[in-house]
Amino acid sequence: MNAHHHDDHAADDQDAQVIPLGTARRDDSADERSPLERGIASGLAFLRRRLSGDYDVDEFGFDPEFNSTLLLPLARALYEHWFRVELAGVENVPDGGALVVANHSGVIPLDALMLSVALHDHADRQLRLLGADLVYQIPVLGHLSRKAGHTLACQADAARLLAKGELVGVFPEGFKGVGKPFAERYKLQRFGRGGFVGTALRAGVPIVPCAIVGAEEIYPKIADVRPLARLLGLPYFPVTPTFPLLGPAGLVPLPSKWMIRFGEPMTLDEYDADTADDPMTVFDITDHVRENVQQMLYETLLRRGPAFL
Repeated sequence: MNAHHHDDHAADDQDAQVIPLGTARRDDSADERSPLERGIASGLAFLRRRLSGDYDVDEFGFDPEFNSTLLLPLARALYEHWFRVELAGVENVPDGGALVVANHSGVIPLDALMLSVALHDHADRQLRLLGADLVYQIPVLGHLSRKAGHTLACQADAARLLAKGELVGVFPEGFKGVGKPFAERYKLQRFGRGGFVGTALRAGVPIVPCAIVGAEEIYPKIADVRPLARLLGLPYFPVTPTFPLLGPAGLVPLPSKWMIRFGEPMTLDEYDADTADDPMTVFDITDHVRENVQQMLYETLLRRGPAFL
């Protein structure tokens, strides 16, 4: 009786195995398509969803599928093969709402793109950057920035994103950082009026200091044509060793070696939300964050060594 019972089980087991093996074989045959065929198939599926309107966009215009299918792969190629980015301290990025505060440099803000790739690929977080008005006044750039999940640097948008548990990124140096001359590389500029500290205090979220080394060398800015900048409505018009001398070729960034490092989260638990309206407290915390990022920059710079090896 028992033996018969055992045989039934064995038969059951064999039956149970048939289905997974069959599906595995089907999957294998599907995988026999070349990467090119698979790419074309997924591209067509992507286009079909676009044309039929079958995709999600959040209240800020963030389009996750567009971002991961089109925007991130382009940035990832630069990240992995051109700048060869090394990451440190990614375990310091908390779950839930937090404010990543980083230095800003490089003439063209590629550091924002590289930071987004780092957090998407290695922390499984979508970075929602707060950008300057100018970014959103440039037709195509503004549209793509929204698609990538970024929004205007304003208190209301930042508060809404943090309340949803998003990871929000800010560059408090703004254009003063990204447009500074090569002679001042890795020296942090003033951190504005500390608006980001008020945002973190009101939202009750930690600040994650971040140091980005490598962007300073991609377009070494040796001069600034101020009259031309004013004429074009830009914060600066850079002259680098390759631009405008080499024309469009001068826009190719130099392949410097990058390192991105996240420091330990700075929790603001000892302060209540009301301190966001106290200028002295906000100034003190802003100063503390700035010193922290500057110290991390020096340490990371030493660890990286030569810029182009």
